[in-house]
Amino acid sequence: MSTQLLPKALTALIDELGKLPGVGARTAERYAYFLLRADPRVAQDLAKALGAIHAQVKQCPVTFALIDADEEVSPLYSDSSRDKSLVAVVEEPLDIVALERTGQYKGTYHVLGGAISPIDGIGPEQLHIPELVERINNDGVEELIIATNASVEGESTALFLQKYLKDNDVNIAMSRLARGIPVGVDLEYADQITLSHALEGRRKL
Repeated sequence: MSTQLLPKALTALIDELGKLPGVGARTAERYAYFLLRADPRVAQDLAKALGAIHAQVKQCPVTFALIDADEEVSPLYSDSSRDKSLVAVVEEPLDIVALERTGQYKGTYHVLGGAISPIDGIGPEQLHIPELVERINNDGVEELIIATNASVEGESTALFLQKYLKDNDVNIAMSRLARGIPVGVDLEYADQITLSHALEGRRKL
């Protein structure tokens, strides 16, 4: 019979924290021990936030962005100053945060809910593509900015989306985010997809 090395409650917390993406066993132990040593209010506030996340957050029925439970649609969609004729198509809700931080984009968004990845069991039918077509028709959308990630899955999703719209006779201007070489990265360390997009998005000097 093995000896219990840590209190059951602490072990249970470590196990739960270890289920989070990117959190290994040692990191889970450090997080759990931090919460144990910290003021009890820290753990209480965390527990309160965790308890509220499902009850107080929902998806926008139009853009599929994350919104407060008491909101009908995303504020970025209902804002009269945003250009509804321009839609940036992203994979996940947090991608919106990244684009908004630039302060350069004034259109609206459409969250696909992931990227096509057969190995993960995600096909086109799991994505919010039919809803995007409905938005194009209802809102008079004139241009889509395909802002999926520069990954194999993101590229596959972008290509599928282009073909899907063409096959469904949706005639609309489409553009892709230009990809460049990050500042401070040597050319030899850049991946093939990044280099390809850097070439495609090159500018005349």
